[in-house]
Amino acid sequence: MNALANSVMNSPSTAPVLEARNLVKYYGEQCVLNNVNLRIEPGSVVGLVGRNGAGKSTLIRCMLGLLTRDTGDCHVFGDPAVAISDSNKARIGYVPQQPEALGWLSVKQMLDFVSGFYPRWDHAFVASTLSRWNINGSTLLSKLSPGERQRIAVLRAMAYHPELLVLDEPAAALDPVARRELLREIAMRAADSGTTVIFSTHIVSDLERVASDIVFVHEQAILLEM
Repeated sequence: MNALANSVMNSPSTAPVLEARNLVKYYGEQCVLNNVNLRIEPGSVVGLVGRNGAGKSTLIRCMLGLLTRDTGDCHVFGDPAVAISDSNKARIGYVPQQPEALGWLSVKQMLDFVSGFYPRWDHAFVASTLSRWNINGSTLLSKLSPGERQRIAVLRAMAYHPELLVLDEPAAALDPVARRELLREIAMRAADSGTTVIFSTHIVSDLERVASDIVFVHEQAILLEM
């Protein structure tokens, strides 16, 4: 496993969008990530796979600087993950496993509010996607189903055309058909725009015809297959 990961890490390529080197993370005395090395190349669609509790969310949050690491280094667009510049933050779309719903707002109110922070916000894409997903913009977020809330969180992250889209279990609340459709749409939009995507899942079938690379998280380490 380590030999394969190291061979990928050491191969010549363009500068990575997201990178972890010798990453170690503990929760108390429990080691969650042990000397993890991972390099995400521009334009790739990476599926991060592992059982629930395997450390996928921890890896994502450490790589984005949302969690402090114990040892090792993480970089995003060349910046240290703990000190990402404002300009590079604007290039990232992130959806956590349990996104904040802002349930007192309607779908439209929330999206209109968020749009003010992003000059590249694509209002036409948002409107057409809500129509295609049959989600009424006047519905309160608290009244949406868990699957609909996940879709809205993903839409919010995609609406400003991020160069890096990071999704933590983006389709966990959807049925198998809806999961495949959502992930396929994410992958197709990424291919059209050149967006780099990393998404975590515990469902191996989610990777079919979506991921260009797969990272297996197992026993605090990873195995990367191209």
